[in-house]
This record gives sequence, C-alpha cells and structure tokens, in this order.
Amino acid sequence: MSDTIAAVATGQQLSAIGILRISGPGTLAAVDAVFRPLSGRPMSQRPDRTLVLGSLSDAAGQTVDQCLCTVSRAPHSYTGEDTAELQCHGSPVVLRQGLEALFAAGVRQAGPGEFTRRAFLNGRMDLTQAEAVIDLIDAETAEAARNAAGQLGGAITRCTEGVYRQLLEILTHYQAEVDFPEEGVEPFVLQAHAQAVGEACAALRRLLSTFSRGQVLQSGLPAAILGRPNAGKSSLMNALLGYERAIVTNVPGTTRDTICEKLRLGPLLLRLTDTAGLRRTADPVEAIGVSRALDEARRASLVLAVFDASAPAAPEDADTVREAAAAPCAVAVLNKCDLPERFVLPQPEVFAAVCRVSAKTGEGIDALAQTLAQRFPAPEAPAGEILTNARQADAVGRALEALEAAQQAMRQGLTPDAVLTSIEQALAALGELSGCTVRDDVVQRIFERFCVGK
Repeated sequence: MSDTIAAVATGQQLSAIGILRISGPGTLAAVDAVFRPLSGRPMSQRPDRTLVLGSLSDAAGQTVDQCLCTVSRAPHSYTGEDTAELQCHGSPVVLRQGLEALFAAGVRQAGPGEFTRRAFLNGRMDLTQAEAVIDLIDAETAEAARNAAGQLGGAITRCTEGVYRQLLEILTHYQAEVDFPEEGVEPFVLQAHAQAVGEACAALRRLLSTFSRGQVLQSGLPAAILGRPNAGKSSLMNALLGYERAIVTNVPGTTRDTICEKLRLGPLLLRLTDTAGLRRTADPVEAIGVSRALDEARRASLVLAVFDASAPAAPEDADTVREAAAAPCAVAVLNKCDLPERFVLPQPEVFAAVCRVSAKTGEGIDALAQTLAQRFPAPEAPAGEILTNARQADAVGRALEALEAAQQAMRQGLTPDAVLTSIEQALAALGELSGCTVRDDVVQRIFERFCVGK
C-alpha cells in the first residue's frame, strides 16, 4: 500500500455535493497540487479535520470549482493513512475533472472497497466491521441500519472476544506447563476449565441463533402468494405494494410467470413473489408457470394462501392448502371480503393465521400487514449482535462445533491434547470471523461487494 488512491465517493449522478476521497502517503502532495485555499496556506500546513474553502483545478491548472477540503493524517483517519476529502459541487463533469487532476498528480483510481480494505489491513477495523460497512449501505429498513451500525461499532467482536480470550487462556496455561515445568506453573487440570468451555459454547450458540432472523433483517423474508386462478393473488400483491405492479384481469391464468418485489411491513422486509394460479392445464406455457409457482412456494419461508371468499371451495383450493401445509409458515388470506362470504376454509389448523381482506377496496390489508409483522418479530438482541452474514455464521458455527467436540472429549475422559486440538480449531474459526487468520482470497471476495469510493 505504498501508492495513493482516489475516487468519487458519492457516485456519478447529479447531486448538490460530490466528494473526492484520497488516501495514501502522497495524499497531502496531491491535494496541494489540485486545491488552492483562498488564504494561500496549503493543506499540507493545515491542522487535521478542519474545513478549508478554496478552488479546485483541473489537470491544466484551470479552476473548475470552488469547494471545501479537509485532511486527516495517519494513523488517525478512516484508512489509517493520510487521507483527504474534497467537497465539491455535485456535477459529474467537475468531479471527473478533479479526479483527472489527481491522477495527473500521481494518484491512481481506487478499486471497489479499497478505502475500507486499507482500513482493515491497517488495523482500523476488523473484518466484521468492514462487512458492516456494506451492510449499512445496503440496509433497506431502519432495523437493518441500526444492526449494521452496531456491527460497525464492533458489536460482533465484543460478543466473541471474551470467548476467544477464555480459550486462549486455556491453551497458554497448558502450553506453559508443558514447556516450562521448572517455572512452577500451576498444574493444568482439564476439568477445571469445563465451565469456561460450557460458557463459551452458550455464548456462541446464542449468537448463532440470531442468524436466521438476521437474514430476514438484511435480505427480506422470502414469501410466495399462492392460490387458484382469479382468487386475487395479483390484486393482493398490488394492494400490499401500493401500486399496480402485476396485471389484473378477469381472465383466469393472466399471471403466467413469477413477479418478485420487496416491500416493508413495519419492521419486516418481505421478498414477495406473485405466482401463476394453481390448476391443471393443457396450456404448456401456463403449466410452466404453475410449476414455477410450486417451486417458489417450496423455497419460501412464508406462504400467503389466497382464497376467493365469495365462492365455494374448489378442488384447486385443496391443492393450495396442501402446498401451504408444507411451508414453514402459512397465512390464509380470504380475499373479496367486500362480497357475501360463501367459502369454508379446508383444514384451518394448517394456517398460523386467517385474515379477511378485500384487495379491491383495501379493507383488511393493514390488519394483514400487522399479522405478518407480529409473526416475524425482530430478534431480542442488542443492535449489532444479530448475525446477517453467511460467512460470519459459518465461522461461528464451526467454532461452536469444535467446542462441542471438546466438551464431548472432556466427558469421555480423553487426554488434554485431544481436547485442546478442538479448542485450537475453535480459535482458528473465531480468527477467521474477525479476519485475524482469514485467507487473502476470502478478503478479496468480501471487498469486491463494495462500491468504488468506499
């Protein structure tokens, strides 16, 4: 990291303000080359974290903007290196000319996530905090943003650092007795550490238990709308979204493919899929749509089984009930409640809840949204202590598995070295979680998710 990088940190769209970010050993020299403070005193002679008004020049030395500049010297900066930000007017032309001027001054274009990667490599944050940066950028609900902000503040590390220290203490105690017996080290008694191993298991189990809800928090709960043709599935999706996303007609079989959209119901983020109506058909195109509908239902964590409450039950309704019964959670939606009810729900015990709505008038839609939000509440964990990342969950899971193996070995009365091998495996997994022992290719894949400029 001997070179200096720069990027537009605010994207390429028109905006009121656009930011050029620079990091590396040549930052101050590059800024002095393109930015002239109105007072005449260069930024290299200014104190850290002070906004200075001046003019930005292009590669030919012509003024292209009047802007603000601030610098932060190593190691007290985001990346741990000398950094600077030029806060310009948000014209893409101005930002591009400013960036080209920096390139002419010896700076190169930053890659995706390179600023945050440098912060990680310079010890300014661990890998869970770095991953929280992209989660915070991608957050689609206030709850997801709060959790990502907590992780950026080191919440995951605080959850596991006590476990790591306990396990490391056990290993070092054993190693000290083996390597330095003449130093009078307190005798190593394996069973004396059984409680510490048990507490470590409990802590990791508690953290890992948040992952399934964390996936919903970050990516949304996969939900499928299922039902026979003309039950009102597409109308329900439109009503929940608040706009006409799916085509609605009186012709059965209008929807022939899946339509997926994200929507928020209070704190709950849904990945909602509208599907083709379930029925036996000779139409090959519609048959493909029905097959896709069944596939979506079998992948979903939630099935909204829609029935036409204004008509008697049909054979296709039994198919809907059967598919709903196989889902982790199913809610029956009796649509067209603005009309006289003639429908009797088969096997109501299959459903976690039964809601009456009119997708046409909007009646009952708010109550349905509240029911779904109540069925999938936010986990009871402080912000930041909810795992949303599959890599992190895998590392915690492997650490827990290794510690459970250590517990089993202790119960079986195996020798300390057999137990400590499992403890070493747990430490290695926790090291991967924080980034202490993670492979370079894993780090590369993580930062490829980032946008340029972050």
